[in-house]
Amino acid sequence: MKTGVAHLPLHGGKAPRWLFEKMVTLSGAILELMVMDQGPDKVLDYLSNPFWFQAFGCVLGFDWHSSGLTTTTCGAVKEALKKRGLDMGLFAAGGKGKTSRKTPDEITSVCDTLGLSLGEALVQTSRLVAKVDSAAVQDGYQLYHHAFFFTRSGKWAVVQQGMHAGNRYARRYHWLSDAVSSFVDEPHKAILGNHRQETILNLVARRSRPSRDAMVTLAAQSPERLVTEIKKIDTLSLPRHHPIHAETFRPAHLEKTLLTTYETPPEGFEELLLIRGLGPKTLRALALLSEVMFGEIPSFREPAVYSFAHGGKDGHPYPVDLKTYQNSIDTLDRCIQQARLGRGDKVKSLKALAAFTKRNPAPSC
Repeated sequence: MKTGVAHLPLHGGKAPRWLFEKMVTLSGAILELMVMDQGPDKVLDYLSNPFWFQAFGCVLGFDWHSSGLTTTTCGAVKEALKKRGLDMGLFAAGGKGKTSRKTPDEITSVCDTLGLSLGEALVQTSRLVAKVDSAAVQDGYQLYHHAFFFTRSGKWAVVQQGMHAGNRYARRYHWLSDAVSSFVDEPHKAILGNHRQETILNLVARRSRPSRDAMVTLAAQSPERLVTEIKKIDTLSLPRHHPIHAETFRPAHLEKTLLTTYETPPEGFEELLLIRGLGPKTLRALALLSEVMFGEIPSFREPAVYSFAHGGKDGHPYPVDLKTYQNSIDTLDRCIQQARLGRGDKVKSLKALAAFTKRNPAPSC
């Protein structure tokens, strides 16, 4: 898979209702055709690819950097899958803001309806993925969107996004089950965002492994002792180059959280992340203690490493062309109907056309 960095500046405005309805129809047609051609598991590979996903959003009517491309594209896909039914074998849960909190219930509902025993494991995966990007990777981006896609086989993909209030940029985090051998050691399929970042704390980098181990050890120690040490550090005048800055922690809240870890010591960093109430500040405090008490310094490595088919919602490079948009929907619907009847020639023709276009790109104007 290609790797790189994309800047995603946030702009005002949102997709009008008429465009969202078109996006639902077109995305549903595209995904159904892809499922028929390659199967639902393969579709997750595409959704987890940040470059394909960005191009997909542009095809649906967004400028490459339009505000809302991620959230609206995921919302349209979720609605499209709901309309087309469970027979497609591709399911979506979660979304933006308050909707993201419904992810566990939505996953459980689909699994119960289909009689799958995957619900509990997938719910825990959803929680862990969200916790990694909201607490273990402290890059200044506050998560506000979590979309969870999965299939009957148990394969899953996650697309979630955070916003940086200071620089008005968004950062998108992509996950794929096939690419995850560990949730806490280089787990991401890819991260797209603004690469010009201040020093960040990356606890899921490979270089952070000794620090993670030390944090698990500290979590099992007396909370009174740890809070006392934090208070000592908070009063020190640390040098400018010190990578973790001492913050003003709330001792009472910190002690309450650490009491939970002390009473039920986590066996590893994954279990530590899943402890309820343990957020970015507690992890930062433990990382600071691991550095000061054990000399284990975590990683501060930055984790982040198309064309227009129908125009863009903001009018760039031109307003959405409704006639062309509808023609695309109609063409895909005809392909789906004919493929259902066993006549896949048009599908093959479209694939051949795509391959030809890739080999022979249109000349630039």
